Amino acid sequence: MPAPTRSVSRSTVVPAPTQAVFDLLADPGRHAEIDGSGTVKGRLRGPSRLSAGARFGMRMRLGVPYPITNTVVEFEEGRRIAWRHLGHHVWRYELEPVPEGTRVTETFDWAPSRAPRVLELLGIPEHNARSIDATLVRLRSVVGA
Repeated sequence: MPAPTRSVSRSTVVPAPTQAVFDLLADPGRHAEIDGSGTVKGRLRGPSRLSAGARFGMRMRLGVPYPITNTVVEFEEGRRIAWRHLGHHVWRYELEPVPEGTRVTETFDWAPSRAPRVLELLGIPEHNARSIDATLVRLRSVVGA
């Protein structure tokens, strides 16, 4: 029996150049502007522009405020960026130029998580799918404006 798929992705087309979209995603100081979950509150520490292996701290709030440190685990300038925190699940953005601008695919990948079954039991993948939908709407309005 094949292993279950442990990722959820959504895509949208943003009417903006691919590099402009990537530049926003690579700036952790702007992540709160596009966060559809309502949990990302701002950058705490780390570089103003992300790169392969970069570590960056974010102010978060899910009921109570808390800090989280992320590490960039995938990086291809202008095309792909992904990070994870201590739980090891990954948030990934993949960009593809299209005639209308940029196709952006955001993925929550919990296959590498330290506790994937716990995330499933808590309904995190479904919650994150809704958050991704909202993030992509916000991304379109921020970058596509």
